[in-house]
Amino acid sequence: MAKSTTPDGDGPRPPRVVALGGGHGLHASLSALRRVTTDVTAIVTVADDGGSSGRLRRELGVLPPGDLRMALAALCGDDEWGHTWSQVIQHRFRSEGELHGHAVGNLLIVALWELLGDSVAGLDWVGQLLGAHGRVLPMSSVPLDIAAEVSGIDPERPEALTTVRGQVACASTSGRVRSISLIPRDPPASPQAVKAVREADWVVFGPGSWFTSVLPHLLVPDLAHALVTTRAKRVVALNLSPQRGETDGFRPETYLEVLHEHAPKLGVDVVLADRGTVEEVGPLKAVVGRLGGRLELAHLSREDGTPRHDPDRLAAAFERILEG
Repeated sequence: MAKSTTPDGDGPRPPRVVALGGGHGLHASLSALRRVTTDVTAIVTVADDGGSSGRLRRELGVLPPGDLRMALAALCGDDEWGHTWSQVIQHRFRSEGELHGHAVGNLLIVALWELLGDSVAGLDWVGQLLGAHGRVLPMSSVPLDIAAEVSGIDPERPEALTTVRGQVACASTSGRVRSISLIPRDPPASPQAVKAVREADWVVFGPGSWFTSVLPHLLVPDLAHALVTTRAKRVVALNLSPQRGETDGFRPETYLEVLHEHAPKLGVDVVLADRGTVEEVGPLKAVVGRLGGRLELAHLSREDGTPRHDPDRLAAAFERILEG
């Protein structure tokens, strides 16, 4: 377990870690980080417009709960209580009726939001029920949409840009995403998320869908300012493989170049990459150096050959970084 020193010198305490993202990528980083520290906070994108989340968002006007639910599930412990509740909130109904496809956790979260009238308080209550090893916060206090500038949709005009709106549409586009923006522009940040970033020892970006889960945090002004000015060190965990549409053709260093384009003032202290996915270390190391960081290579993927992070290997890598 990694340790930090308290400001008054009273002794070691767990490092405060904030992890940014959404979906399966954030689930991977949280599953690893809860093995390393007892003080982890997830800050989650709120732009999902598909599936159960999209239906609840459209019908009730709430934040999309799906990525928040997945983050809570990732923070459940490995004991029987945590394992059971993780399965319960991830369970989806299968029917011929209107409940089909809804996740139990989504309905639970939205019910607490309606009862309490407070999205953060509702998530905290769910976290207490699950025995979550950390806290989950929304990136913004309002639901957002993602708009992407995409090239290659028209085969006769491969360089022409088309605006695609919606997280699902952006993630599944047949073209290549060049940049993103949020609707509404300059949305309000969750105050608790800003506070968590300012008080953190480490901030972790990625892995995850780069344009629809990682970069949106840098387009919320108050949150972006906190990420740029925080005293915390910043870690970027790179993906194991490109994602069709979003990151087709990306090399490991491309993720960092796009990150810099969207947040040119953001410094990076450590870049974590899977040793098996980096064919040429030189170009990646050069970009990492330009951003002011160091490169950490490790074996991070699962043994089954799928492009998924192994939680124990990722935890070991995070522990080395946090202790370094």
